[in-house]
Amino acid sequence: MSRQYTCVMTEEARDEVDRLVAAWRTERPDLDVEPLQVLSRVSRLAKHLDRARRAAFAEHDLEPWEFDVLTALRRAGKPYELSPGTLLRATLVTSGTMTNRIDRLAQAGLVRRRPDPEDRRGVLVSLTDTGLSRVDAAFADLLRREHELLSGLGAADQRTLASLLRTLLAPFDSPG
Repeated sequence: MSRQYTCVMTEEARDEVDRLVAAWRTERPDLDVEPLQVLSRVSRLAKHLDRARRAAFAEHDLEPWEFDVLTALRRAGKPYELSPGTLLRATLVTSGTMTNRIDRLAQAGLVRRRPDPEDRRGVLVSLTDTGLSRVDAAFADLLRREHELLSGLGAADQRTLASLLRTLLAPFDSPG
């Protein structure tokens, strides 16, 4: 039974990366192409995720950068408000880029600025009701699409994959 399952899975589970790796093994047997087994799949999956993200955002009339700023505010919790400096650190952009993004989001009625009561020179950026409802709807739609992308894996496999990816990513995310 398990032998038949293994054969069936091997045939069904072949993908473009398997063909790519096989071709490189033939053409360059002198090279260890094993990293392609993982990283080419991660890269291909990232492209599918990017398409799903863009579709979810477009359905809610948002650009990916708008979603990033709005979700940073949403994750902050009530009153959904952050300083521009905190926003730029959360979204990994320059201060000039963040100023432009806040301007555009404010013009669209998705965020508002107000003076920071703790710092007379500073401002705080907060979600408007429209921004809150738009980001909540887009996020729910994104999660639905992400669940679809992961539907080929059971819950235990998803947890295992998340743990393995965390191990790979942690050194890149650590400060310094």
